[in-house]
Amino acid sequence: MTDLLETLIENREMVQPNHANMLEVAHGGNVMKWMDEVGAMSAMRFSGETCVTARVDQMNFERPIPVGDTAYITAYVYDAGTSSVKVRLITEREDLRTREREKTTESYFVYVAIDGENRPTSVPELTVDSDEGERLRRAALEGEID
Repeated sequence: MTDLLETLIENREMVQPNHANMLEVAHGGNVMKWMDEVGAMSAMRFSGETCVTARVDQMNFERPIPVGDTAYITAYVYDAGTSSVKVRLITEREDLRTREREKTTESYFVYVAIDGENRPTSVPELTVDSDEGERLRRAALEGEID
């Protein structure tokens, strides 16, 4: 069994000009790639297995991330099936000089754990052993698309 808080991954990507579109903000495809990578890390930390992306339930881009700011990405596992792992991802724009942050993107990804022969393999049970873990799980379940 793995506790929800053990799956929490936070990462930053500096938005450089080569990551930007013609409006000089992070290209949505780059943001999605960064989120997918951090989400996979969370799923692998949970399962102890290699995990591949199976589904993106939604991808809501609420505001841009300008060149020079960072994309601050948070991911955690909030539910699991037999071989599937559900991960909530939130990206915030962060100005490192002022430490100001605001949410830019939110998504829910599903990963599948695979074995050495690239076949689905079982994952452990998710546990929630703290108030913070319970708060995060509840927030994910409330925002999830069925």
